[in-house]
Amino acid sequence: MYLLSRLFLFLTKSADQMAKERSDAYLAEATDLYDLEFRMRKIDREAAVRRPAWMTQH
Repeated sequence: MYLLSRLFLFLTKSADQMAKERSDAYLAEATDLYDLEFRMRKIDREAAVRRPAWMTQH
């Protein structure tokens, strides 16, 4: 039953939700403030490559 419930949750999550959870888990692994800031900048850079500024809505 546990496996079925996990599968259902996996299938019902959107791509944005899954990406946010991965980012949150990655940030949670930071060992200190410097590492956290580095990881935050890395996520921002990767997001900018995937979605250039001219494509975002203001």
